[in-house]
Amino acid sequence: MFEFSKTVLEKVSFDRTLFCKELTKAINWVKPDEKTLLKVWCLATFGNEYQTEILEIFGKF
Repeated sequence: MFEFSKTVLEKVSFDRTLFCKELTKAINWVKPDEKTLLKVWCLATFGNEYQTEILEIFGKF
């Protein structure tokens, strides 16, 4: 699910609302040990544009 989640997030990254919705779903889908990897990947890939949203969403989990 980790790789699938990355693919989905890349495809919806054009829209902030959709990105946040899919990131929330991705966090619920991935294994607990993959959540940290997903967070690091998200910040590295989308941190310039969505850093605040990424940190806020991961802070809820």
